[in-house]
Parts: sequence; C-alpha cells; structure tokens
Amino acid sequence: YPVILVDIDDGKVARGMEIIATTLKEGVERRIFRPEQAEQIQSRITGTSDWSDLADVDLAVEAVFEDESVKKKVFARLEEHCSPEAILATNTSSFLVTELAEGMEHPERFVGLHYFYHPAKNRLVEVIPGQATSDDVTQRAWSLQEQIGKTPIASADASGFVVNRYFVPWLNEAVRLMEEGVADIPTIEAAAIKTFRVGMGPFQLMNVTGVQIAMHAAETLGEKFGPFYAPTKALCDQVALGENWELEGSPDESKFAAIEERMLGAICYVAAQLVDEKVSTIEDTDIGARVGLRWPIGPFQLMNRIGVSKAAGLAGKIAAKWDLALPKTLSAQGDTPFTFQLVKSEVRDGVATLTLNRPDAMNALNEDLVGQLHDAFRKVAGDDSVRGIVIAGAGKGFIAGADIRFFVKNIKAKTLDRIVTFTQAGHDLLNDFAACPKPVIARMHGLALGGGLELALACHKIIASEKAMMAFPETGIGICPGLGGTQRSARRVGTGLASWLVLTGQMVPASKAAAIGLVDRVVPHGDLDEAVLAAIEEGPVHERTPGAVPDKFAATAALFDQATADDLLAGSVDTGDDESLAKAVKKVGTKAPVAVRLSVKMIREGAKGSLSDGLAMELAHLLEIFSTADAYEGLSTLGRKRPEFKGC
Repeated sequence: YPVILVDIDDGKVARGMEIIATTLKEGVERRIFRPEQAEQIQSRITGTSDWSDLADVDLAVEAVFEDESVKKKVFARLEEHCSPEAILATNTSSFLVTELAEGMEHPERFVGLHYFYHPAKNRLVEVIPGQATSDDVTQRAWSLQEQIGKTPIASADASGFVVNRYFVPWLNEAVRLMEEGVADIPTIEAAAIKTFRVGMGPFQLMNVTGVQIAMHAAETLGEKFGPFYAPTKALCDQVALGENWELEGSPDESKFAAIEERMLGAICYVAAQLVDEKVSTIEDTDIGARVGLRWPIGPFQLMNRIGVSKAAGLAGKIAAKWDLALPKTLSAQGDTPFTFQLVKSEVRDGVATLTLNRPDAMNALNEDLVGQLHDAFRKVAGDDSVRGIVIAGAGKGFIAGADIRFFVKNIKAKTLDRIVTFTQAGHDLLNDFAACPKPVIARMHGLALGGGLELALACHKIIASEKAMMAFPETGIGICPGLGGTQRSARRVGTGLASWLVLTGQMVPASKAAAIGLVDRVVPHGDLDEAVLAAIEEGPVHERTPGAVPDKFAATAALFDQATADDLLAGSVDTGDDESLAKAVKKVGTKAPVAVRLSVKMIREGAKGSLSDGLAMELAHLLEIFSTADAYEGLSTLGRKRPEFKGC
C-alpha cells in the first residue's frame, strides 16, 4: 500500500526515511527481503512536511512522543487536512483514547491503534475504540490491520490496554525482587527465562526497549491502579543513573522457586483482573502474549499449566500483600482449567459469521478448533433467523492447514487412531458445510493451505481477496490431502489441474485460482464483505462440475491428467519447450513418492464415482500414508530443513 510519512520539517522527514531504509537493508541482510522487494517497499513510501498531502489517505496514525498537548495539536492538523472519511488513529501507550479525542470535531472517527515494538517486525496491534468511536470505524480499522498482515486484538479504553497492563507489572515485580534482596539480577533473569520459557528475561528486555520506558509505563499504571503497579524505587533510581541493568553473574538456582512464585503471581493477578474489568478476553490476553511478547503460551495457558487453584493461590498472595481483592475470574474458576473460545460467532442482519480465532497459529486446525467450529456451525445452521453462514479466519490469513505438531506427536506416540478420529471429525464438519440448505461462504484472505483450502472447497462458494494465496503442500511433507482435497478440487477444476495442484504444491494467487475455477470471485480486500453478502443472496450450491479448462492451462491439465505417477516422479514426460511445465514436473520429483502415487490414484478413481465414495477412499488410505517413514520425515522436518524422502 502507498504510505506517506509526514513530520514537522524536511530534516525530520529525511531522518525518518533514513531509518526506514536502514531497517529494509537489515531485512535484506537477514534474507527476509530480496533486494528488489526492499526497493519496492521503499518506493511506496513518500516523505513530506506538507500536511496537505494527506488529503486522500484512508488512515492516519499519530506516533509522536507521549505528550498529550502535542498529540492533540497533531489531531487538530489531521482533522484540518484529511478527508472526512479518513480514520484518525493514535499509537499512544500512555493516554486514554477518549481523553485524546476531547476537542476533536469528529471523535467518532478516532480510534487507538497500539502497535508493538518493533512495529515493522511485530505483528500485534491493539485496537482500542474510545467512547465516541463508531462501530464502523472500529471495524474498518480492524480490517485494515488484517490487510497489512497485523494480528489485531480488541481492548477496552483502559490504562495499559491489554498487554502492557500485565507485562509492565511483570517487569516491575522483577525489579522489586531485586530491591527486596530476594535474588540478584542474573538469578531473576535465569528464573524468569526458565519459568516463562522465554528468550530474554525482564532486565534484558528493559535494556532492549528502554529502562525509562518501563518506568514511565509503571507510573501511568500506578496513578490509575495503585501502589502495586507503581514503579519501584530501584527502577526509578536506575533511570536516574541513565544506565542499563548489569546482567553479568552466575544465577543461584536455590532461589528460583521464590522468584517463580512472585513472577507468576503478578501475571496471574493482573491478567485475571483485566478480564474482570472487561478490558479484554482470556483469548485476546493470551494472543497478546504469544504474538506481541513472543511468549510460547499466554497468562491463562500458564494458569492451566500450573493448575488454576495454584494460580489463584499465587495471585492471592500478591493481592493480600497489597490489600487487593482476588479477581473473580480466578476465585470463581475453582480448579477447572480455562476454556479458550477458538471460534467467534456473530450474527448480523441474518448472516452468521464464524471466525476461526487462532491468528498466531494462522488458524491451523486442531481437535479443539474443529470441535468448536462444528458446534458453532450446528447452532447457526439450525437457527431460523440465520439465512447464510460465512466462514472466516482471524488475523493475516484464512487457515494454514492442520496443526502439524499434532500429526508429529501422534506418529511418534504410535497413536495413529487419533489422527484418524481427528480427520473423520473434519470430514463430518465439511460434509455438513456442503450439505447445508443455507448458503455457506468461505471468506478467504491471506493464506489458505492444505486443510484450510479443503475447508474452503467444502463451502458453497469461495470469495477471495486479491491478495489471497492457496496451495496443497501435503505431498511435499510426506502425506496426501485428507479432508477432501483430492475430491472436491477435481470437481471444481477437473482431474488434470487437481493433479497439478496436489502433486506440485504450487502456490496459486487468487487471480489464477479464479481463472481455473478454484475460487468463485476475487475482489479487493475492502470489498470482501460486500462480495460475501452478495454470494449469500445468490443461494447455496450443492453440485459442482468442472468447466472448460482455459487455453493457458490446457497443456498442464492434459499432461497431469494423462501421465503416470511414476513418470511424473522420474521426470520422464515430454514437456516440449514449455519451461513452466518442465518446472512443474521437476517439482513433482521432489515430493514423497508414496504420497504422489496415492494422490494420483485418489484423484482419478474418485472422479469416476460419487463424491461420498471419493471422500471415503481418502479416509481409507489415511493410515497407509501416515504409517510411512516419509510422512514422519516430511512433517518433522517442516521449517527446519528439506526432507529426504525414501519412498517408503
């Protein structure tokens, strides 16, 4: 997207552009971007000190230093120069959105968008509506964050919002432990890293992000919530020294238990308190930790791990020390583990939207998610007030397939029956999608991989954003599509192109997917919801037959429809002088041989019979493919190295 960087003078603009260029250069050096990609990104950014250049922007985000009067002056200038339709946002971490909106002519278009450090690298953004913010502006701001690849979470307009509300007390409690002489810094660092399974401890994190920033954040929280949140004297003294914390030294493991108790107690207390106050949900609280802080699990998952009654006890000690009440979120839970809502269900004007809510895992399908999605689907499908159902994904993508860790764990444990049960549950869900008398529409944005694409294909129509990408990567990780991918794809695009998709694992952009009939419509992201509603009005689709293969894909379809699996694996097919076709065949040679042979068999034999028979065939071959050495090799090496398939 085109971006305008505006500042008060040309010198500061030049400095900002220089910082961006440096960040992109680092990205190239770390192989995050290719040089040409970095150049393209830089070319989309325009620097200016002329605020009239903002006349046509859709979103303006203020990111000046934390001074309320300066921020309000910026908002006044933005209202003067931006169009009435533009969303105005603040990146504040210290002030309430409602307070910053005071004096604005149109506070209904003002919202908080709190990006996390480093915003060019960190996907988390808290979306904070003020008291006057309109629902439309909140929704548009949320959608824009997903469009640019961010993971938004919702926060009420309360001091600290969601993540800083518990993260800053976590930092502060670490300093308090040092101040009270419970342990020294190296010991507290090591204990925190072990307890929370994180890469950096609290003191190193403060050194990286700024000790002064931690103190100011604690001051803001202390003013609102009391002495427990206020910065310790040692933290203030360190800021006065103007130095980072000294981290060197050997940890004393005998003190780990006392540190763990206090650090866990602080996190459990604050996380439960902010849920009590309806600042956030347990789901978004945990997503904030996993995405924004890069913690492996969030506060409520931590409570489940150590036991909820133990968590309540640790939080109770913190509460008693500071004369605070134990949050009801903990006191009412007893010893029952917290249950996480992985599917959001919303009904508006007769249309139910079921949103898969595992954005930090790209909404990967696991047992809990499939079960919750089926329950939610049954409920809205049986609701007479619902006339159509939308399946969507939270965050930057649709669904990145099934949870690979689940497969690896059960192969290692020799519990393949759990994989079969999970896959059968997936088939039951997708069959209900397909048979529903109400239109079921897949709202696809970002990535749709493997099981995610299979889920979309079970819907009556797929409406994709122009930036959507999709693929069947299974044969490249030693397995076959198992949720109808070999069957429903062939009934949309024909057996030749279905074979090409499954055997190559080719990533297909939305425009190409629409050209071959894999998706029904492609629109700009901003038009996605409108197009989905239009598809609902068109009614359900219960039968699919492939249309004519476009001329551009005729050679590919013919070759993959006629060649044997062994010839494709060996590359002994005639591709003529068609370079793209030769590359496609070469890709097949890198896939797992057993998976390729089985996929070809299921696509071709399945197309001769009914869909139900074809789906049953996929399930019948499930144990066979997951029992291969290649399945474990492909799944267990994913993201680490290229698999070495043996053909067995």
